[in-house]
Amino acid sequence: MTQYVYRFGGGVSDGGKGDKNLLGGKGANLAEMASIGLPVPPGFTISTDFCAVYYDEGGQFPQGLRDEVATGLAHIEGVTGKMFGDAADPLLVSVRSGARASMPGMMDTVLNLGLNDETVEGLAAKSEDARFAWDSYRRFIQMYADVVLELDHGAFEEALEIAKEDQGFTLDTELSADDLRALVTEYKGLVEKLWGKPFPQDVHDQLWGAVGAVFGSWQSERAKVYRRLNDIPASWGTAVNIQAMVFGNMGDTSATGVAFTRDPSKGDRAYYGEFLINAQGEDVVAGIRTPQYLTKVAREDAGAKAASMEEAMPEVYGQLAGVFDTLENHYRDMQDIEFTVEKTKLWMLQTRAGKRTAKAALKIAVDMANEGLITREEAILRVEPMALDQLLHPTLDPNAKRDVLTKGLPASPGAASGAVVFDADAAEKKAADGVAVILVRTETSPDDIHGMHAARGILTARGGMTSHAAVVARGMGRPCVSGAGTLSIDTKAKIMRCGGREVKEGDLLTIDGSTGEVMIGAVATVQPELSGDFGTLMTWADEVRRLKVRANAETPEDCRVAREFGAEGVGLCRTEHMFFESSRITNVRQMILASDEKGRRAALEKLLPEQRKDFTEILEVMAGLPVTIRLLDPPLHEFLPHEESEFAEVATAAGIDVDTLKRRAAELHEFNPMLGHRGCRLGVTYPEIYEMQARAIFEAAVDVAEKSGAAPIPEVMIPLVATRRELELMKAVVDKAAQAVFADKGRTIEYLVGTMIELPRAALRAGEIAEVGEFFSFGTNDLTQTTLGVSRDDAARFLGAYVEQGIYAKDPFVSIDVEGVGELIEIAAERGRKTRSGIKLGICGEHGGDPASIAFCEKVGLDYVSASPYRVPIARLAAAQAALNKQ
Repeated sequence: MTQYVYRFGGGVSDGGKGDKNLLGGKGANLAEMASIGLPVPPGFTISTDFCAVYYDEGGQFPQGLRDEVATGLAHIEGVTGKMFGDAADPLLVSVRSGARASMPGMMDTVLNLGLNDETVEGLAAKSEDARFAWDSYRRFIQMYADVVLELDHGAFEEALEIAKEDQGFTLDTELSADDLRALVTEYKGLVEKLWGKPFPQDVHDQLWGAVGAVFGSWQSERAKVYRRLNDIPASWGTAVNIQAMVFGNMGDTSATGVAFTRDPSKGDRAYYGEFLINAQGEDVVAGIRTPQYLTKVAREDAGAKAASMEEAMPEVYGQLAGVFDTLENHYRDMQDIEFTVEKTKLWMLQTRAGKRTAKAALKIAVDMANEGLITREEAILRVEPMALDQLLHPTLDPNAKRDVLTKGLPASPGAASGAVVFDADAAEKKAADGVAVILVRTETSPDDIHGMHAARGILTARGGMTSHAAVVARGMGRPCVSGAGTLSIDTKAKIMRCGGREVKEGDLLTIDGSTGEVMIGAVATVQPELSGDFGTLMTWADEVRRLKVRANAETPEDCRVAREFGAEGVGLCRTEHMFFESSRITNVRQMILASDEKGRRAALEKLLPEQRKDFTEILEVMAGLPVTIRLLDPPLHEFLPHEESEFAEVATAAGIDVDTLKRRAAELHEFNPMLGHRGCRLGVTYPEIYEMQARAIFEAAVDVAEKSGAAPIPEVMIPLVATRRELELMKAVVDKAAQAVFADKGRTIEYLVGTMIELPRAALRAGEIAEVGEFFSFGTNDLTQTTLGVSRDDAARFLGAYVEQGIYAKDPFVSIDVEGVGELIEIAAERGRKTRSGIKLGICGEHGGDPASIAFCEKVGLDYVSASPYRVPIARLAAAQAALNKQ
């Protein structure tokens, strides 16, 4: 019989930290903390295995599970001495989710479960605190109504606000026991009105309702979005953790908090966190009350008046600091911890590897390696390659003029400017239209996940450094300013006010997530400094990686950025981008529209010095490194004139009339130009085009070699080859041009001629093509299009649905389709090497900057990947991780 329930606490641990796949991260870590002697309230976990069963069974719970849960409840009762549903001394439990990968705020939680009209009286008598009991009951009804019954959360919030207003109160904690008792009556009335039935009084019905809601939240829209953004498979499922409640809302000797063993924003080795006295955990992350600082130093740095936990509860703080050290040394990583203090007794509710910014991830990894806590190899594996993107873009210029509107908490570093929007749907829509937006909310909720991802930055009026907005923004790499309490936000009117100033939807705003400043308008930026921890980790990564990393670049500026980021050459220089320059487009059009070779050569002679200059500038920057230059590839129609003035300009340059030119343009029309007269087909029909480009490449290369003393290594790429004969013809053109230049210059240089494998036939006939080609560069953008029969430009209309429905695990234009495109790459690599043992192999599509695709390239044994300049560090780190994971 399959076991679904695993106990922890009270001297029992049925699992541990190695059981995340089975128990989820939360359940595994609760069991682990209990096993090493930390104070963990007893409980049990329903494993992730049951999640699939739950959906297969249509949300039903088999008797076998019910029996196991009864045993789990008996375990909690035995440890606590309380009975579930007992009117005199009731056991209350929390019901929480727990996937194997952390998904903060994405799934549901129910606290204080087990309260009803009888047990609340028993809790009041036993605790000798009626206010605490009725506060817990009103919280439970509100949470259960929202999570399980799916009733309007706003109706209960409104009732709470009215209750406070009637008494002239500001804080929930000011409400008396009688106030809360009356509020509970109102809440129950709301449930009956909105649900059509009374609030459930049977505690076992409450329990199974909550368990079903937590399992059900695995397929909520926000959870699906989060999984899609973070590559978490739906098949993993979630566990459910049922645990004895401990109470942080039992007066001034009780508290709740969230803490990190190191600063998750900067990575400093300092305790970092917030807590609230007389509160429950949800109060801290929801931003309902402004939390207090954990340490005295943090409070003083912030200029806050409210006592820190170190000052208000020194003994408990000392215990907590000891737990921090124990957990960090045990897990050998920075931990994100949830805790509760019940009448001076410390309880640990959760620990997990803490979400951190890229800057913090680098510092923590490097520091821990230098401290001897982890190895350098582990440090390399600790940093998510894509997270480096946070460090590779400009930040606000410290000398730029700033019109500061207000200041909040620096919740997630980085800076962003954009148009203000006040809801997640608007953020997503405007971002899809290419508008940079700043999402402004009073406080974010898990339902805002899609808008947060679409926005350049996030600003909230409420919430602390561990609020939903802060945690999610840090994980996404979005700048975030939270807790800007001076803002008054009217989402219906789409306007916010601060200090007599107004900001409307669409107005430009800048936020600095490193300082907390909110500024009117856009602010100038400066380039990042890539030294310190970044440089250290990159050095370590370069020592272990096998794959070389090049850049896709066709301008000197791109090449300079690529070299600064550690590129070891250019893997793709697209010459067609040079042809679109305004100073030469007329000559390009003259060449294309010429009716004979003589006319084309006349235009090409004008283009030659321009091309030579292009290549000289690039080769100078990349001196001593290989530079793969792709000869003209796109369909000719992309260069054709459209306006009358453009036709007239080309006609004048060519010395022919406009009507003749238009007839020639009509002759070049193609029904499917991407599969038409492009790539090497241009060179076969008009070899003088490739001849001119080859001549420009070799003249530039020889000149650079003579000037710099560091000879560049041009690799001439023939695009869209499908047959050996095509490459043979084009290689002959290139070789002839090379020999002519070498004879003229009196100097030779090393060069290669190869091809881009971007057609399935080329991959299958790679053995023959390698007889001529000296290198293969896999153009995975077009290889994906031609293999799947999908246009990349049109795929956005339906690929999202394909990924959601599991047809493709990921967007195949983002991460290589290993089963299809990947197999063609493997076939081509194997057959190419069989013919030419030393053939150089790499990829130059957008996949060259995708860590999963890089891992595939390491597995296949390619020689290099080529990525956009700003993704070069990402590729370097991903290549190192791929090498380590292959060992």
